[in-house]
Amino acid sequence: MNKRERLLTLWSTCSQIDASAIKETQLLLDGTVFRKMADMVVLRKTKHYKERRETNIGDYKTLYRFSAENVTWLADYFLNDCTETRGGALSPKMKMKIFLRCLANPGFQSGIAEELGVHQSTVSKVVTFVTTRVTAKVSSWIKFPHTEQDILQALEDWQNVNHFPGVIGVIDCTHIRIEKPGRHGDEYINRKGWPSINVQATCNAQEMFTSVDASWPGSVHDTRVWKNSTIREVVQKFPNASLLGDQGYGLELSLLTPYRNTDTEAKIHYNRLLKRERCIIERCFGQVKRRFPILKYICRLKLRRISRIIICCFIMHNIAKHLKDEKFPEEEDEDDTDENDEDDNQNQHIPDNEMLQRARVKRDEIADIIVRRHLY
Repeated sequence: MNKRERLLTLWSTCSQIDASAIKETQLLLDGTVFRKMADMVVLRKTKHYKERRETNIGDYKTLYRFSAENVTWLADYFLNDCTETRGGALSPKMKMKIFLRCLANPGFQSGIAEELGVHQSTVSKVVTFVTTRVTAKVSSWIKFPHTEQDILQALEDWQNVNHFPGVIGVIDCTHIRIEKPGRHGDEYINRKGWPSINVQATCNAQEMFTSVDASWPGSVHDTRVWKNSTIREVVQKFPNASLLGDQGYGLELSLLTPYRNTDTEAKIHYNRLLKRERCIIERCFGQVKRRFPILKYICRLKLRRISRIIICCFIMHNIAKHLKDEKFPEEEDEDDTDENDEDDNQNQHIPDNEMLQRARVKRDEIADIIVRRHLY
């Protein structure tokens, strides 16, 4: 009987496996590694949890960019079904604090983990989880008018606050700094020489974002982003509604831009009013970047995750407006005017002659209305 047969016989004849049987089995294997039966039972290691750090009420706005009350509101709204309590599970509020701290801190996750008393891997998992929860509700917080009723309401809302006739909002792009990707990295180098995501957004009279497109690399011109956007198709369905844009865009029926040659009083007043009311989008960009510095400095996440994080920041901006949690006492409100050069995209999008002529007629009519009604 060889060694294998003796081993099988031993195990088959034992009604109970005792220590002597295990020992004899080890001897039969002549130096090969065979654990004792006691060692084959995998014992779970004792978990050691870091001490969770409590936050002073007065520090919430600085650390998490929302008041303590509104951080609780966000946790209840997005994570209300996260009720797991076993094994030192994080509470919904703690998950939201970790997520918001990452948006507010452009540094590394290891520092945030140490600050909040969790492991870096926990920070990464929580950010991914909460990002999914927040972006799942994007349609509830970032809404572009799609129906005739929506358009009429947007026109009325604009006129209640501003003066430019026939406008439902403002459009512009802003660049979010990223680390240069390993693949196709040059596609992300913008006109200023650093890697970025070119984010197109529109906002309404209430300084809330109505659309966000964060899918384009930094080398892509604003006009190309607009030309391929779904909101362009929407606005084109309503001839009496337009967006305001800067000189980087081509004039269209659905997108009003400034005159390049201001040789009449009407054109001067038109440009002056457009410039004054178009700056609302620059204020919105400035506000969202100040609230969430991850957008202002370098976003150090993987490329596939950056677009969703950007969307989350814009959603949170709108929620802050809704909750009236807007101001940071230590910072002054200033425009985000250093990102875009209006002349950089000139002539990137030239409409066909007929559509361009109709757009020019519309612009001239609006300029005359501005002068007649003294809207300037």
